[in-house]
Amino acid sequence: MNPLARSLEELLPDRISSTYWCFILLRTVLVASTVCVAFLVPFFGLVMALIGSLFSILVSVIMPTLCFLKIIGKKATKTQVVLSVAIATLGIICGLLGTYSSLSSIAENY
Repeated sequence: MNPLARSLEELLPDRISSTYWCFILLRTVLVASTVCVAFLVPFFGLVMALIGSLFSILVSVIMPTLCFLKIIGKKATKTQVVLSVAIATLGIICGLLGTYSSLSSIAENY
């Protein structure tokens, strides 16, 4: 929420965005709107589980290992390459299992 709130504060004039009340009001409105969306969107928890299983594994496990291999290139030792590929493979498997689990829960409740 903080990056979104800071981006919105940058759009406001300085005399308004620098006040404490703007800080509190903007964040309160953002949290309240998120709660409203959570209540109005059907299966919000299941949709968030699906997004989490897709993107969290991708961003936190798969991409760092692949970026490491791309950056290091031919300087990587065999152990580093094997471990990076193993971690990326395990991340892909976990992401697929999590996605399948989330999709099956959505289909079960729908």
